[in-house]
Amino acid sequence: MNIIASSARLTASVADLRSTHTIRSRAAALLERARRNESAWFVVNDGAMVNTAALVAKVTRARYPDLKIPYHSRWRHFAAGGVDRAGQLDRALEKACGTVSVAERARARIDLALVSVLLDAGAGPDWRYREPPLGQQPGHEYSRSEGLGVASFHAFMAGLFSSNPAQPLQADARGLQRLTAGQLGDAFQVSESNPLVGLDGRAALLRRLGQALKDQPETFGEPGRPGHLFDLLTQEQSGPAVIRAHALLSVLLTGLAPIWPAQNAMKNVALGDCWRHPAAGDSELPGSDSHGWMPFHKLSQWLTYSLLEPFEWAGVRVDGLDELTGLPEYRNGGLFLDAGVLRLKDASQTERLHAPGAELIVEWRALTVALLDELAPMVRAQLRLSLGQMPLACVLEGGTWAAGRALAQQLREGRPPLNIQSDGTVF
Repeated sequence: MNIIASSARLTASVADLRSTHTIRSRAAALLERARRNESAWFVVNDGAMVNTAALVAKVTRARYPDLKIPYHSRWRHFAAGGVDRAGQLDRALEKACGTVSVAERARARIDLALVSVLLDAGAGPDWRYREPPLGQQPGHEYSRSEGLGVASFHAFMAGLFSSNPAQPLQADARGLQRLTAGQLGDAFQVSESNPLVGLDGRAALLRRLGQALKDQPETFGEPGRPGHLFDLLTQEQSGPAVIRAHALLSVLLTGLAPIWPAQNAMKNVALGDCWRHPAAGDSELPGSDSHGWMPFHKLSQWLTYSLLEPFEWAGVRVDGLDELTGLPEYRNGGLFLDAGVLRLKDASQTERLHAPGAELIVEWRALTVALLDELAPMVRAQLRLSLGQMPLACVLEGGTWAAGRALAQQLREGRPPLNIQSDGTVF
């Protein structure tokens, strides 16, 4: 094969693994394989799906009695404790800049959400963040995702991710490149008695983000800000701006490719949250270099979900929401294990520590993606809502993530059903 043909094949294979169509088709194939009892790890009990849908519908009604369900996004964590932190950011921008344009407000929100999501891998069971008091309001203590969201919000507000003291409310290339684990640990109140899983990995991830922002001015502008994505995706449109959710995801997957750990790569092209599984793609046409890989891109899709609102708040319509997949993390995955839809063939696996790339974990995540697609219309039917009223982003929020957390709390004091060794970049 000549160099040009080899390069074209690599480009096509990488593009294939960055498509949510590939995620869905391979996840669905692995689920059907498990239903045929060909999985080494799981048994599927489809009879438990009806009760699981009823549980998710019940949790959704309790959380959103009016059934006006927002997207599953980082902005829900920024509202932890009923505090309007998005409003705090808006007021801080106005105080610093006076009149704030729609575009600059969107850039700041995108900066905040992107950096915060990249810090959103599992915190571990022992970490807590105590929010400083605000006026007459006492400070509250938060853990896990809410804690990470609140902590990253305050770090952003304090200018930790900006290189410009005169413009603290931004994240830019230089500010992120110089970030140390010590600085991040101080901002997140980390100590021997308050350990945060993967602290070094999180700081290294943000430094790699800074380098990626610097190296791609055509995508992230000058001085290299995530918020430049707003300009990139809307600048050439006349009339009301419209973008597709998958277009936003594609820009993120391409632009952020250099930041992911290098263990998952195809001929030096970083694949990110994409893992080997011997049966992934085995029903597709042979010959593709993408055969044997199961992509997820969980953090990138969580980030895409979390950027929907900054675009919509700026008057941009986002179409094709259900082109994105459900998020294969331990709350959604735990829902199906704890509700009995999935059963481990070897129950002792719950006592072991698993690497993110372990075949069992990769398959669990794939089955989670496929089962979420099957569960979503069942939940809508329970709630008598249409796809337009309750896209997958709202099913997750309503929803599956909260139901998974509730079951984990009942059964294991909140711990996930499988123990995964985290470096702070995947879960």
